[in-house]
Amino acid sequence: MLLSDFAKEIKDDAKVLDLGTGTGIISILLCGKTNLKEIIGVEIQKEVYEMAKRSSELNNLQNKFKVINDDLKKLSKNFPANSFDAVVTNPPYKKNNTGLKNENKFKQISRHEIMCNIEDIAKTSSYLLKSNCSIYMIHRPNRIVDIIEALKKYKLEPKNIRLIYPKITKEPNLVLIKATKCGKSFLKIEKPLIVYNNDGTYTDEILRIYNKEK
Repeated sequence: MLLSDFAKEIKDDAKVLDLGTGTGIISILLCGKTNLKEIIGVEIQKEVYEMAKRSSELNNLQNKFKVINDDLKKLSKNFPANSFDAVVTNPPYKKNNTGLKNENKFKQISRHEIMCNIEDIAKTSSYLLKSNCSIYMIHRPNRIVDIIEALKKYKLEPKNIRLIYPKITKEPNLVLIKATKCGKSFLKIEKPLIVYNNDGTYTDEILRIYNKEK
């Protein structure tokens, strides 16, 4: 929800790439929130790819949201350079061999950098994005340094960062990042996004984002 709202500025008739699409929720939401022409979701896990494909069909989006079962590190064989107007991604948050791993292998791959890491995301995005086009990412705040280093290494200039707080009294647990290929150096730190009020109800901004999905 939050990433799709952050990326809703994607221009009309855009060709978009969703790296690590999972079950396809981000792609489906963007089909509703924008006037994109086509979004291609890439998912390496066969079973999860099948779920995303069914989701596209159940939402009658087969002509708009297409899914491929492939390794994002090998996409250069499928698409020429500078093919896309935008990239969105909700990549694995945790470094491989760190923290407790879920026994479910699908969740392991989704949460840990087993099949790809931040540098893989940055490298592929830089190759496939057109110049002056952007990648939109959601990640964990404790990886911000790693993310910025990887993005800048592949000429993806961070332009916007927004921290997400579960409550105003808590530390941020997510971060939204936009970076532009060959963009000029200028970073805007946006106002914090607070999810819950102190009484446990959603904040007005979260209600606005969620209402747009109804």
